[in-house]
Amino acid sequence: MSNRLTGLAVLALIAGASPSSMAAAAAQWASADAFAKPHQLVDVGGRKMNLYCSGQGATTVVFDAPSGDAGWTWFRVQPAVAQHTRACVFDRAGFGFSDPAKRPNTAENVAEDLHKLLAAAGVKPPYVMVGNSLGGADVQVYAYRYSSEVKGLVLLEPAHEDGYKRLDKASQGMFKKVAEMGEQQTAYCLAAAEKGFKPGSEEHMNCIGKPADNYGPVLGAAVQSATSNPAYWRAVADEGKAMDLTNEQLRKRRRSFGDMPVLLLTRGVSPYAVPGKPQSALNKAFEDENFAIQKETAALSTHGKQRVVAGAGHIIQADKPEAVVEAVLEVLKR
Repeated sequence: MSNRLTGLAVLALIAGASPSSMAAAAAQWASADAFAKPHQLVDVGGRKMNLYCSGQGATTVVFDAPSGDAGWTWFRVQPAVAQHTRACVFDRAGFGFSDPAKRPNTAENVAEDLHKLLAAAGVKPPYVMVGNSLGGADVQVYAYRYSSEVKGLVLLEPAHEDGYKRLDKASQGMFKKVAEMGEQQTAYCLAAAEKGFKPGSEEHMNCIGKPADNYGPVLGAAVQSATSNPAYWRAVADEGKAMDLTNEQLRKRRRSFGDMPVLLLTRGVSPYAVPGKPQSALNKAFEDENFAIQKETAALSTHGKQRVVAGAGHIIQADKPEAVVEAVLEVLKR
C-alpha cells in the first residue's frame, strides 16, 4: 500500500468511489458547505442520526449513500432536487455526523433506522428513494418493507444479492481479489487512524487524500475530520464484513416491485478499464454482466427503466449529477 494511487484506487473500489469520480472537481462549493455540519440530530433509540432536508413538496426524495460514505455524497444533487420538492439526505450509523451503532449497517438495519428517523423527524411519506451501490440495496429493502410509503425508486449502480458471485465469475476471480485488497486497505487505514494520522504522511495520503479537491475547502475539512476518526474506519469495516448478510436479506425480500416506477442508472465508464487502451475481453465480460444484473433489477417493475449514463463511473452522482437530478424529477412526475 505504499503507492498513493494504488491505495486510493483500492479504497475507491471497496468504498464506492470510482477513480474517475475521485478525479472530478466539484464546480460549486457553495452548495457543498451546507453538508459540512449536522442539521437535525434525531434520536432513533438511544443514539442520534443526522438528517438534512430542504425544499418543499408533497413527495419527499430521500437519498442513501454508497458504502463507506455519508449523506454529503449528494451535495451536487440534493440542492437541485430541493428546488422542485422536499429532498433529504441522512448519514447511516457511524458515518458523517450520525452516532455509531452496536450493529452493522446491513440493509435491514439501515431500512429500520431510516424508518425511525423519518418518523421521528416528522418527514411524512410518500417518498421517492434514491440509492447508490450499497445504498441501492438499502432503499430496495426499504421499499419492500414499507411499500405503502414509497412512490418510486431511483437506483444508481445498485448492489444486487448475487452480484458478487456473478461478477467474480465473469472476471475469472479478479473481483474477489479486488475485494480482498479493499479489506486489507480498510484494515491498514483503521490501524493508522487508531495510531493517529500525521498530515502529509503516507498513511494520510493513502487513506484520506485531499478531500478539499473534491468537496471544496469547507466540506473537505469536514470529510477529512470524519475520515481521520477510527470510528469511521470501524464502520467501514463493519459494513464490508456484513455484505454477505445484506445480500441474504435482500434475497429473502426479493420480489416484483409491481407498478412502482423504478429508474436504474448504469455506469458508462468501467472503473477497471485501463485509460487509453482498448477494452480487454475480460473487462467486456465483466461490464456486460454488470449491465445484465442491473437490467434484471429494473425489469422487476412493470414501470422499470434502465439508462446508461455516458461518462459516469460507479459514483454517478459525482461524475454526472445532472443525470441523477433528471432521473429523480422523471420519477417524481410519474
